[in-house]
Amino acid sequence: MGDIYRLQVMKLNIAVCDDEKIIREQIKGLLERQEQDSDIELYVTGDALLASGKKFDIVFLDIQMDGMNGIETARKIRGRNEETILIFITGLREYVFEAFDVAAFHYLLKPIVESKFVEVFCRAKRELEKRKKQRQEPLFIKTGKRSITLEKRNILYVESMGKKAGIHTIKEIIEAYVSMNELERQLGESFYRCHRGYLVNLAYVAEYNGQSITLNNGESIYLAKERYGGFVKTYMRYLRNEVGADV
Repeated sequence: MGDIYRLQVMKLNIAVCDDEKIIREQIKGLLERQEQDSDIELYVTGDALLASGKKFDIVFLDIQMDGMNGIETARKIRGRNEETILIFITGLREYVFEAFDVAAFHYLLKPIVESKFVEVFCRAKRELEKRKKQRQEPLFIKTGKRSITLEKRNILYVESMGKKAGIHTIKEIIEAYVSMNELERQLGESFYRCHRGYLVNLAYVAEYNGQSITLNNGESIYLAKERYGGFVKTYMRYLRNEVGADV
C-alpha cells in the first residue's frame, strides 16, 4: 500500500505530539517508511511542542493529553503560523468536531490503521505542494481605490453580495466589485461553483449533503440541488488527485 501512495520526495519538518509512547513510535515508524529524508521530532506534551519554537510543515497532534490538550495547542500553533497542516489523533470520534475551530486538515482514529495513515499523510503532502503552487498564482482584485493580492490557498469561499463579491479568507472577509464569473475563471479548478452565489475551495471541504457544504472551520454554504451531482464528481476527482491513487 505504501508504494502505491508514495509521492515525489519533498523534505518536510514533521512533529508528532502524543502522550502515549506506543503511538509516537508507531507514527514515527510509519513516517520513516514514507519519508527517508524528512526531519521527524517527537513530543510528549503540547507545552513541549510549543516551547521548541520550531516551525513544522505537518503536526500530528493528540487531542486528549495531560496539561494543555491538543485543541488548545493547535490554537497556539495557528496563532504563530497559519500554514501548518494539523492532523489530529484521537480515540473518540466525537472529539473530531472540535478540530473545526482550528482548521484541522484531517484526523486519525486510534488504533491507527496503516492504510488510512498513508492516505491522509499523502493528502497532506499534496496539499503542501498545492499551497506552494498557489503562492505562485495569486489573485489580484481591486476594492475601491485599493489593489490587493491574495494567495488562493487562503481563500475559503466566495459569496455573491449583489454587485460585489465577499471573499472569505482564513483571516478576514474582503468585499470587491468583481463578478462571480470572473472570479470563477481566475480561481481555477481548485474551486467549484456549488451555487450561483457561492464558489468553494475544495481544499477546505469537510462534509456535504444534498443542500449544503460544511467547511473545516465549521461554516456552511449552500449547495444547489442541480449542482450536487457535478460537485460530487468534481470533489471525488479532486480527492483522487490528492492521494495520487490511480487504481
